[in-house]
Amino acid sequence: MHLAYPAVLSALLFCTGLYGVLARRNAILVLMSVELMLNAVNLNLVAFDVWLSRAARDTLHSGQALTLFTIAIAAAEIGIGLAIVLAVYRNRGTSDIDKLRDTAEGHGDDTGGPDTGGPGTLAAEKAEATA
Repeated sequence: MHLAYPAVLSALLFCTGLYGVLARRNAILVLMSVELMLNAVNLNLVAFDVWLSRAARDTLHSGQALTLFTIAIAAAEIGIGLAIVLAVYRNRGTSDIDKLRDTAEGHGDDTGGPDTGGPGTLAAEKAEATA
């Protein structure tokens, strides 16, 4: 098999994952797209490892070792990422990235800023009344 076949497949997988990261608004789908990108990198690592080991008659297989390391890192990343997404979903009621970004920056209705009429205005009025 030629090296071009897995390289083209890997490029297609990586581009699909990149599109998913940039276009999706659901945090779970973004994590799945990151996993797709990591799998494209793993495919490249194994393909180039096989290609280089045939050319140099080397038995080290460092590409396959790096692939195993990447799989372990990806498993840890998806475990921690899902835990964070579930915790945010329980607290906020949504996993939409735009809504979460807006509330973190103070542009949402429930942030309590002085212009939204939320809980922050009540605290500011209490502080002014006691002063």
